Amino acid sequence: MHHNLTARVGESAPARPLKVKDVAAALGINVQTVYLAIRQGDIAAYRVGSGRGTIRISRAAFEQYVADRGIPASDLAVAS
Repeated sequence: MHHNLTARVGESAPARPLKVKDVAAALGINVQTVYLAIRQGDIAAYRVGSGRGTIRISRAAFEQYVADRGIPASDLAVAS
């Protein structure tokens, strides 16, 4: 089963933030490449939890990253 990471026109996306592995799978890249994009400021992300925590990416930040690079949002989906 697949689910889209971006909302279609006229639909609202669920509020659940994305995991790094979700973004990597949707873009067809390695998770380390996503971490690099976060460190370089290309993708806005935040940490959740105490200690090292875990990194999350808002759907808005992901959609902005995709739009900035001209990646067709309709081509993005990951297996759940």
